[in-house]
Amino acid sequence: MAQEYEQLLLKNQLCFPLYACGRKIVGRYTPYLKPLGLTYTQYIVLMVLWEKECVNVGQLGEILHLDAGTLTPLLKRLEKAGYVTRKRSKEDERITMVGITPDGAALKEKCKDIPLQLAKQGNGLTMEEAREMYRLLYKFLDN
Repeated sequence: MAQEYEQLLLKNQLCFPLYACGRKIVGRYTPYLKPLGLTYTQYIVLMVLWEKECVNVGQLGEILHLDAGTLTPLLKRLEKAGYVTRKRSKEDERITMVGITPDGAALKEKCKDIPLQLAKQGNGLTMEEAREMYRLLYKFLDN
C-alpha cells in the first residue's frame, strides 16, 4: 500500500479500539439488563434520574452525550414501561422535563449490584490503568 494511505489503515485509527471497547463493555451489561427489560442506554438514563430525580431533555442529552433524536424514542419506551414521566416545563413550554417514577426508582435496587458484578469479571487493567483510562476518556469527551 502506498504510504499516502497510511491514515486509512485500521490499526492507525484511535476511533476503532474505542468503538470496539465500547461495544464489548456494553455487551457485558446485557446479561444483567436484559432480564430487567432494559438496554444499556435506558440504564444510563435511569442512572442520571436516580441521581437527579428530574432533568430536562437537553440536560440529559448533555450529560449522556446523546442527541434528542436518540433520547426521544428511548424516553417514550421508558415512559410506556412506567419508569419515567415526561412533562412540559411550567416556566417554558418548549422544554420537556423527565422525572423518575416510583417504579423507575425501584429499579435502582435491582441494578445496584451490576457494577460490582462487572468489576468481578475484570477488564485486564490494573486499578491505576483504569483510573488513567477514565481520566483520558473524560479529557477527550470534555474537549
